[in-house]
Amino acid sequence: MLDFLVKFPDLLHSAIVFGTVIMFGALGEIITEKSGNLNLGVPGIMYFGGIAGLTSTFMYENVYCANAGVEPNAALCVIMCLVASFLASALGGLIYSFLTISLRTNQNVTGLTLTILGSGVGNFFGGSLNKLAGGVGQVSVAVTSQAFRNYSYSLVSFFDGFTGRLRLGTLLFSYGFLTYVALILAVAIWYFLSKTRTGLSLRAVGENTATADAAVTKYKYLATCIGAGISGLGGTYYVMNYINGTWENQGTIEALGWLAVALVIFATWKSLRAIWGSYLFGVLYWAYNYIPGLSRSTLELFKMLPYVVTIIVLLMVSMRKKKEDQPPQSLGIPYFREER
Repeated sequence: MLDFLVKFPDLLHSAIVFGTVIMFGALGEIITEKSGNLNLGVPGIMYFGGIAGLTSTFMYENVYCANAGVEPNAALCVIMCLVASFLASALGGLIYSFLTISLRTNQNVTGLTLTILGSGVGNFFGGSLNKLAGGVGQVSVAVTSQAFRNYSYSLVSFFDGFTGRLRLGTLLFSYGFLTYVALILAVAIWYFLSKTRTGLSLRAVGENTATADAAVTKYKYLATCIGAGISGLGGTYYVMNYINGTWENQGTIEALGWLAVALVIFATWKSLRAIWGSYLFGVLYWAYNYIPGLSRSTLELFKMLPYVVTIIVLLMVSMRKKKEDQPPQSLGIPYFREER
């Protein structure tokens, strides 16, 4: 037990890094679902974001700069990566919107198809980058990844010196800037949905599309595309921060995407709850690494904990029937003005 307590700061650190990946995915999906669209294509969207950011910076760092004989500009790398990631992911949201809103296709089927498409596109271009780099595992955008992962060593050392084994500096300040962007974004989304006229209109679309008839198409398109762009940043964070600017074809992004969808339910469609919910998922997911003597079967059970907890929360929410914890009333239900 003492050994676990000593390692607990390390577990929390791992949980925050892990949780940030799924927090981005969940925040984007919360905006999407608040408009009444149920986009199960979040894993595919995260693939779009991850591979687009990696491809853009790889071409800049390893092709343009290498051929021109110049050093890559770290700030330009970050900007290129974020813009490419957001636009590619928003394009995925636009495809989903066009199919489900304009062409009236089934939302569940479309979302699942988008996940398959995103996985295929990501691994196709990832494989192509591997060939360009000289082999599997050779893809590297070191300058971009380092820029995403940079933090203040002096600030960490200062607070760690005061807090000893608690390592407060490491827990609070040893992350790349996207970790803090995710936190700010969660607060901003809460404020937007709760305190602004546009946010309240968006929620009205998700709750009762007939009441907000004139604005339905516009709000659904915007919410889905912007939400997809935010979810895609989870893929970028995974590629640049989590695996240090490379590409792997093991399906991890897809697994994290489904966790992000589960987190939306766990957080009961509230962005502030997604903060601690994502970190709790991270603790549950990585706890087995910090508990000695676990058998293989027990280890697999620990990996299931985030999903089990989500199911328990869903059951509790359904039983309590607390209005503010319920999903939008029109979630997943297509609306066509002619059929009112």
